Amino acid sequence: MNVNPIQLFDVESSTFTYILVADDERTAVIIDPVERHWERDLLHLRRLDLTLAYVLETHAHADHVTSAGRLRELTGARAAVPSGCGIAPAEVQLNDGDIIRFGANDAIAVLHTPGHTAGSVSYVWRGNVFSGDTLLIDGCGRTDFQSGSATALYDSIVGKLFALPDANRMWPGHDYKGQSVSTIGWEKRHNARVANRSREEFVAIMGALNLPKPKLIDIAVPANQNLGLPHGA
Repeated sequence: MNVNPIQLFDVESSTFTYILVADDERTAVIIDPVERHWERDLLHLRRLDLTLAYVLETHAHADHVTSAGRLRELTGARAAVPSGCGIAPAEVQLNDGDIIRFGANDAIAVLHTPGHTAGSVSYVWRGNVFSGDTLLIDGCGRTDFQSGSATALYDSIVGKLFALPDANRMWPGHDYKGQSVSTIGWEKRHNARVANRSREEFVAIMGALNLPKPKLIDIAVPANQNLGLPHGA
């Protein structure tokens, strides 16, 4: 069975949240939920009569606060996060090659894809890959903060994500041009930052971006390392 995820969007940060539904159609996981939309996301789950099993994070975000902690409290779901991101309150610390099982017989594979942050991961599910801020449509995440590394990002994209089948659909963590989904094959051939470039060329491109600091980074990162909850909660 190969179905589309439920894709939800936050206009303010151009951030995607995804709900994946298991074969039994009663169990779900949510990826990278945003704090200001927790009520919307909970409404989707209730409308579809879904039991939330896991809240997954691809990394500790710098541009928005997660609702992982709130959704966990309201639904009884478990929080599963990359082990290298310093999100200590989560029940499950994920490493490369781990398998997240949910529903009767559904599974999500974890790929450690560092570069945007040192701990970033991507999730592979039924011919889909959820790449967070590692690989974007015709672009990629920045590498100039949170232990980012252009060299590591290149290796993650080319060595891990581009090793997936070309037909795999790629769902990014952000998009700023109204696009929602691509394929691994398209990105391998056309991605403006990565396709047909050497590691050295890619590192030079990333080093010349000179992007402004995310406005919320000093608030968002500490909050997200506590699953979006007030410290001490």
